Amino acid sequence: MAEVILMPRLSDTMTEGVIAAWHKKVGEPVKKGELLAEVETDKATMELESYKDGTLLHIGIDKGGKLQVNDLLAIIGEPGEDIASLVAGNTGAAAATTAAPAAGSAPVPASAPASAPASAPAQTGLDLSKVEEVILMPRLSDTMTEGVIAAWHKKVGDTVSKGELLAEVETDKATMELESYKNGTLLYIGAETGTKVPVNSLLCVIGEPGKVDLDAIRAAASGGPVVAGATAAAQETSAPAVAAAEVGSSTENGRIKASPLARKIAAEKGISLNQVQGSGDGGRIVKSDIESFKGAAAPAPAKAAAPAASAPAAIMPSAPAGTVSFDERPVSQMRKTIARRLAESKFTAPHFYLTMSIDMDKAVASRTQINELSPVKISFNDMVLKAVAIALKQHPTVNSSWLGDTIRTNHHVNVGVAVAVEEGLLVPVVRFADTKGLAQIAVEVKDFAGRAKAKKLQPSDWEGSTFTISNLGMFGIDEFTAIINPPDSCILAVGAIQQVPVVKNGQVVPGNIMKVTLSCDHRVVDGASGAAFLQTVKSLLEEPLRMLV
Repeated sequence: MAEVILMPRLSDTMTEGVIAAWHKKVGEPVKKGELLAEVETDKATMELESYKDGTLLHIGIDKGGKLQVNDLLAIIGEPGEDIASLVAGNTGAAAATTAAPAAGSAPVPASAPASAPASAPAQTGLDLSKVEEVILMPRLSDTMTEGVIAAWHKKVGDTVSKGELLAEVETDKATMELESYKNGTLLYIGAETGTKVPVNSLLCVIGEPGKVDLDAIRAAASGGPVVAGATAAAQETSAPAVAAAEVGSSTENGRIKASPLARKIAAEKGISLNQVQGSGDGGRIVKSDIESFKGAAAPAPAKAAAPAASAPAAIMPSAPAGTVSFDERPVSQMRKTIARRLAESKFTAPHFYLTMSIDMDKAVASRTQINELSPVKISFNDMVLKAVAIALKQHPTVNSSWLGDTIRTNHHVNVGVAVAVEEGLLVPVVRFADTKGLAQIAVEVKDFAGRAKAKKLQPSDWEGSTFTISNLGMFGIDEFTAIINPPDSCILAVGAIQQVPVVKNGQVVPGNIMKVTLSCDHRVVDGASGAAFLQTVKSLLEEPLRMLV
């Protein structure tokens, strides 16, 4: 059955949006989670994902057109469906009566009564998404289905100002700070510290004391996840945008204020937000500040971070001899997602593996010379990343993704770097790695590693990879195989550089050998394509000067 998508409310002050770009055309198949359009709001240009599978049957307005919140944006359904009544019933003011589904939200049926007031009880009770004082659990990452309250920074009865830190939420990928998007008093907390809360379920209530019916809200919340309407869409997208602040020194509470679009452009250009002066409200960094910034790329951190793949060692507690003893702990959100995504990858993508030995003698010598001149310490992992990035431009098949009915060949090179943390594995992304020098790559990777361990990575840091590198060489691992990180089609497992006897010019001499193993998705990459890619990586690392020209 065809579903109507209305213009969602993507920020707390948004009343209308402009279509910056459509990523699908009428008649094209659309999958849940695929990018449907880009919408320019009053604060940023936001990406709008489809919440269901189907075919794009109708577009409400072309690129550049303006729509009010709750106006008809698109219709998704099955090919050949009659959508005339949906189009007629969701134009102009009529659209305002239907809740707007957003990415990751459950749609409200288009047949909802047009005259129902915002606070009217539905079949399942009060629609909390339409109660102004209610804050629902936002969707803070692309794969998040629920969050755990790591800490509350406000108590019931406390005054809360817009932008103040309200709580810390543990998602499947990181612990993120959730800031309030409104002023008022914290009247009710829907979940205590340590509690698991599904996306779009009641998180808290902020309003004026005595003017909010808390009993009705509690009764509605007890029925489970609420119906996700336009306000839910606002919380789902606006809240994470505010929560996506990273550590910095430009504000009193240590967090840098920047719009999501500004963060995205800064990451692509390798600009540190610490260097940018914001021109928005309260010093907030906006798109124009990044575009007009003339300074250098992100500076080297004063203190080198731990190796990218390092993780704290666990110490087994002692137990009396002959005693059965063990500990159990709940599975974290991150570990659940790692288990699900890697199991899906391993059992749906047909993996095959290619291993190659690389002579690192010249790389060892070159690194010593480079570090004598470089403002930051260059690691072998940085050199591998640079070699991989260059090789991906020459072998676009390896830089591709399996999307079911299509294979996407990426023209850009975004290399994910696996970073081990206490709870699992994160894969922050070095964007446009082929265009960056070794020093800039080193700065980014060290910064990612430090922020990963401090649980300060944000969704924009780990989304969008086209290839992944996993390096266990610093642990003395000679070689290993890695599971592909979807939607990438390949991942490179990098072992340690070992001094072993090698034959050169008919003589047995000591040599520095590093083994790498490429895991390939056979649906996208064939053996010959993967082997050719590895040969290019090998030639670049064995003659490092080729990477610098």
